[in-house]
Amino acid sequence: MPQPSTISDCMHHKPLTVLADANLVEAIEIITEYKLTGLTVTDDAGAVVGILSELDCIKGVLTAIYNDGDPEHALVRDVMCTEVVSCRPGEGIVEVAQSMLDSRQRRRPVIDNGKLVGQVSSSNVLWALMEHSRRKVFSRK
Repeated sequence: MPQPSTISDCMHHKPLTVLADANLVEAIEIITEYKLTGLTVTDDAGAVVGILSELDCIKGVLTAIYNDGDPEHALVRDVMCTEVVSCRPGEGIVEVAQSMLDSRQRRRPVIDNGKLVGQVSSSNVLWALMEHSRRKVFSRK
């Protein structure tokens, strides 16, 4: 197996997404059911418009509770982060890992020619970095 070196080597090729106008509780159900740390948020045309993290969800639920509201009425667009940092399939894993550390973001949509083609998470990057390390160690023996 070749050594993973680019984002395309470790990304999820068909990431789960959520619409910006979706109900927050529905998004939380997807996150918890699939054990995700967040979702890429898209508009009706499929363009990436934000990122929804677990912490964004917690904030949205707490805000609703504190304001005597019902989390069932909150929408994804009300709590998502609209400052999207993305990457491309051909970018190097090490560079994306460093960028994730610098921005303290755990996931990146992978965009190619303006279209969402995948998602990479910190756990995907960690796996790729460890595979890279292992192969270097074993090739020396």
